[in-house]
Amino acid sequence: MSATGLITRYYAAFNAGDMDTFLGLLHEDVAHDINQGQREVGRHAFERFMERMHRCYREQLSDIVVMANDDGTRAAAEFIVHGEYLASDEGLPAARGQRYVLRAGAFFDIREGKVGALVVAHLARVPEDAAWLCDILARPRERTDDDRYGPAFHDRE
Repeated sequence: MSATGLITRYYAAFNAGDMDTFLGLLHEDVAHDINQGQREVGRHAFERFMERMHRCYREQLSDIVVMANDDGTRAAAEFIVHGEYLASDEGLPAARGQRYVLRAGAFFDIREGKVGALVVAHLARVPEDAAWLCDILARPRERTDDDRYGPAFHDRE
């Protein structure tokens, strides 16, 4: 499957609520850099993250555009998140059924035909980061040297 096919299927499974397919598209040791949070590693950790997300939020994605590099090892997607805040999430205000629409981007490393790493950014919530993210995408991964974002953005040698 192509990189764009993989990511398209990943988001189709998300929107359909098909967690078996969704999680099956992840590499066993997937690295997930949570939006404005820390890194979690492993499919099991990602499954726990999704359980919390489903408990606290109901989301559908629209206007999904998927791009990939020529060798299929990296991909990106831009989309609109349509959501509802269902139950209070730790560190956030109390849930009262608030609805939201956010522009977001996701950036993927692809390994062995599966999602090996991903970073999701809600660009509308952090406009000061939008320029930084665009700069990161424009540079080869091995030239990125920003310590704020951990070892995934450093040399892989």
